[in-house]
Amino acid sequence: MSSIQNNNNTISLLDDDCSFVSSSGGKLEVVKLTYESAESITWQDLFSGFDTLYAITFSSGVNFVYKLLGMFDYAEIIFGCEAVMSYTLQEVMAYQGILIKRMRDGISESQSQLLSRMDNGSVKFYVSRTKLSHEKLYLLAAEDGRKRVIMGSANMSYNAFGGIQRENICYMDGDEAYDWYMGSFSELRECSSDTIKRSALERADLNENIDELPVAGSIKANKVLVIEPVKENTEEVKFVLETHRRAGTLTPMLPKADKKTGKLTVVTDTIVKLRRQLISEATKEKELRSEYPQLVIDAFQGTAALNADLLDLNPDRDAVGQDVSLFLRYMEGYNKFHGDYVGMQYRYFEFANWFFCSPFMGVMRDMAARYDQNRLPYPVFGLVYGQSKAGKTSFLETLLKMMNGQKPKVSAPDFTRSSIENLKRTVQGAPIIVDDLTNTRFSQHAIETIKNDDFGVSEHLINYSAVVISANEDVKAVAPEVIRRTVICRVEAGLTNTEVMKSNVVRWVQQKIGTAFYREYLRRMLALIPDLIEALKADNDDNAPDILKCSSEVICEIIGEHTEEMPEYVRRLSLDNYFSEQVTGKYAIKTVQNAWKTSRKSFVISPRNNELRYNAGATYEADRLMKELPETLEAHKSREWVVMNLDEARHFFEINFKKPLFPW
Repeated sequence: MSSIQNNNNTISLLDDDCSFVSSSGGKLEVVKLTYESAESITWQDLFSGFDTLYAITFSSGVNFVYKLLGMFDYAEIIFGCEAVMSYTLQEVMAYQGILIKRMRDGISESQSQLLSRMDNGSVKFYVSRTKLSHEKLYLLAAEDGRKRVIMGSANMSYNAFGGIQRENICYMDGDEAYDWYMGSFSELRECSSDTIKRSALERADLNENIDELPVAGSIKANKVLVIEPVKENTEEVKFVLETHRRAGTLTPMLPKADKKTGKLTVVTDTIVKLRRQLISEATKEKELRSEYPQLVIDAFQGTAALNADLLDLNPDRDAVGQDVSLFLRYMEGYNKFHGDYVGMQYRYFEFANWFFCSPFMGVMRDMAARYDQNRLPYPVFGLVYGQSKAGKTSFLETLLKMMNGQKPKVSAPDFTRSSIENLKRTVQGAPIIVDDLTNTRFSQHAIETIKNDDFGVSEHLINYSAVVISANEDVKAVAPEVIRRTVICRVEAGLTNTEVMKSNVVRWVQQKIGTAFYREYLRRMLALIPDLIEALKADNDDNAPDILKCSSEVICEIIGEHTEEMPEYVRRLSLDNYFSEQVTGKYAIKTVQNAWKTSRKSFVISPRNNELRYNAGATYEADRLMKELPETLEAHKSREWVVMNLDEARHFFEINFKKPLFPW
């Protein structure tokens, strides 16, 4: 693959022809030096007396860069990334965007002069988009023919050249060294770098001006850019990420540095206390692992293990049939409930589908992040709420029993963001259940936990558990950011106290039901996951691969093979069944429809202004409705009134909202 192919205007991110590794068996280019002496000089003396500068630097101090430029009539600088990268397009763009922002912020005082030099061509900036060079290299030349090469560990910063930190800095004078290193510089510049133009320095960012990034300029100029990530860098990336993660876990256990000096004094007792705390944390983690079954599903190998023992994914057909029969018997028990028990069965089946599918969400989210796709279609939070005595807890326990043969749960007082994240780092597979969470605690801890759900993304974690919250209270005014990230199941049916005491179906089913159904489910799902991942990678479709649809089809197939009459609630689902506007706005739709039937005076209809006003009766109720209404309604609130676009409201609520001919 060549760097620039004239026949199809393609450039490659990683390029064989532009490699710094020689073609003779992967041998290294090694420069042999002869030691003369060591000098103690300032960086000004080291660089002075020359007219042109060619430099390659990774980490850089922007102010130092601009100071150095002032010493030369002509300069070219290639900036590289100081961090370990796998060089995906998103990483390249992120690095370039951050670098340019730093450069822009650092030239406030001398901006016009620098831009003028960029315009007249006396200063040129490039940014590397490959890992092909680790050099810190400075090539100096003077009009009288003198030439100098500076190399070593020093990046272009005050810290490196100001004697603040230890560096290995060497220089050679003469034509031979200069000419050889200029060849390396030219190769990197031509084959593996993007030009930072004036427009990029002035406007480029990672938002609306992303098209001004240097890599975007290369794509425009060459029509096509072939991105080939550095696969061999995976272990390095993991090492760096794990180092940062472990440093984060140690931080709260160590003493804080002095606020004024930034210095940290460490004594023997510090290490003793740290060791004691680490042992305590390790013991807690071990206890958690023993309390919670570890269900590890390997989507790439097609295997599943429970507590390190491989599961038999070819269960006996009769055992599967028995589990199917017991599950349907359990769901039939809701027929005796008071209220909307039919809707309850539908919603419980939807929730069970996501619940069974949840161990695959981690790997789908990781793949989505790797290939710059949307992670929202792969939710890792569930919320079951509504009236008491609706069988919420027993339902979740039954699903867990079907997955791993056990039914652990977390009590509500233990729910905090940090405690849940610790559990997710420890527990694998089946969902973590937080039972009987109050509305107050939901507002204090759950909302922020769900909204800031970047857990595991940077570390590429794939086997963490989903979190299911069960609440008896009607959780009010759930934020749109939460609704978009959470599978919500609101139940509106229940039993009386006496009926609860008399019922023994739950206990009987939980005692008898096994894991055969779920193991059969896993076998069939594992056969589908590779295609879903490939579809995510390909990005040929506007819609994300629908794993919930695949999951429901598998469940329907299994149940259909073991029963003559399929219940209506057992049906094929899709992402729309969970997150369409009609689903997420279900409460608002029902509320407004009921009000239109029973209290028309709560509405003010203004066809001339295309406006519908609805009096919700209380400010908090108006707040709740606002949370569920889609943006198309253009809704806004005035105390207890919700004001909406009339035409859009007619469509959304399926009501004509016409004024009566005879209002009396």
